[in-house]
Amino acid sequence: MKAYLGLYTARLETPARSLKEKRALIKPALERLKARFPVSAARLYGLDAWGYEVVGFSLLGNDPAWVEQTLREAARFLAQNGAFQVALEEFRLEAFELDGLL
Repeated sequence: MKAYLGLYTARLETPARSLKEKRALIKPALERLKARFPVSAARLYGLDAWGYEVVGFSLLGNDPAWVEQTLREAARFLAQNGAFQVALEEFRLEAFELDGLL
């Protein structure tokens, strides 16, 4: 039996002119994402830069098609519901054997 871990990371370009303004754009977008999709999300890099930030979210499940589809829907939601532009993005899907736990 396998478990599948999906990981999405993105560089978000913001029109913010301060760190406070950027946080006010990014943080609520991630909270809306977590409320709508079963993902864990975090701000990863660029926390001290006002023009961009790298964010990521992950999802664990037993069906690789569901994990990938959910991540892609969540990525579209993030891109369409924020006052920022997705400059770069990356999807990963890893499989893990669970045989030792059975």
